[in-house]
Amino acid sequence: MTGMKHRRTLVIVVCAIATWLTIIPVFAQPQQPVDEEVRRILEKSLSVVEIDKEIARIVQQQTAISTKLVQSQSELDKQKASIAEHQEKAGAVLRAYYTGERDFMLTAVLSSDNLSSLLTMVDYFDFIFSNDQLTLNTYTKQYRELKKEIDKLDAQSEQLAEVQKQLTEQRSRVAALQEDVDSQLSGRSDADKLLNMINEFNDYWKNVGLLEVKRYFSALSKAMNKMPAWVQDNKDMLEIDGFNYTLTVSDDQLNTFLREQNELFNNFAFAFHDDSVEVSGKRDGMEVKLSGHYTVEKTGAILFHVDELIFNGLALPDTTRHSLEKEFDLGFYPQKMVSFLRTKSVQTENGKLIVKLSISL
Repeated sequence: MTGMKHRRTLVIVVCAIATWLTIIPVFAQPQQPVDEEVRRILEKSLSVVEIDKEIARIVQQQTAISTKLVQSQSELDKQKASIAEHQEKAGAVLRAYYTGERDFMLTAVLSSDNLSSLLTMVDYFDFIFSNDQLTLNTYTKQYRELKKEIDKLDAQSEQLAEVQKQLTEQRSRVAALQEDVDSQLSGRSDADKLLNMINEFNDYWKNVGLLEVKRYFSALSKAMNKMPAWVQDNKDMLEIDGFNYTLTVSDDQLNTFLREQNELFNNFAFAFHDDSVEVSGKRDGMEVKLSGHYTVEKTGAILFHVDELIFNGLALPDTTRHSLEKEFDLGFYPQKMVSFLRTKSVQTENGKLIVKLSISL
């Protein structure tokens, strides 16, 4: 029985190794191109792959908005049917007050000759007025709900129009890039070889490169979340002048902090330049470079924007950069240090990140 279990385990291991060996060629790292024209072709073909992913995302978003739009239209139709019923009743009540049809009630009250009949009449009129008020309130509430549904429908229609515009633009962009790649390939004697290289690069990016880039971004996001606590533990980086604070962080200090958070950053570094930030890392033959800048948001948050992202010498399109920005937050939040601190400005200069803060009372 034990021998049978061992044989089964051995079979599973052998199958796993065989499967792994069949996958390895797909994930094999392709050679980086030396020829500039080849590099540009590979870069454009990689952009086609990435923008295609953005198109798929937009189509999914378009479908979701269209479904919501249908649901909102259905809800609007129900609201219209419901409000039509109360509209006539509310109109009748308003006409009665406007034309003086309720004046006889006042006359009846004034002509009452005893307290008992007066109280009875007041109770009766109170019931009538309450019903009138209920009718008007119901109509008003339904009218407001109807207006909300109309506003929601308008907003969703505008959102759908914007998404459709983005879809058209991205499809045109992909078509132009693909046409350019095809045109450049058609004039080359080594077109088949180059096409194989394109497929290798695209497969390597999808199966290995993208995961590696996301790994860096994820580690950065987690580290930046701990930055306010790190600053609090290193108050020598803060200069105080009355109600104003200046936080100065050198790129050496930041790199030391990052390497304390994750050994991945042992081969990864930030460099601050005038109005720009460069980040680069190299591991197992894979090289990631990105450049960007910081902005101060109304909330006081300091957000990082990726202006350029290069993987193994190939620049990735803006759609990839924006997607990574949305997925991973690389921002810094000074208010997490002290809740009443507000960011006035942020700038980078040679070797330094400088954040101006003030107390918000």
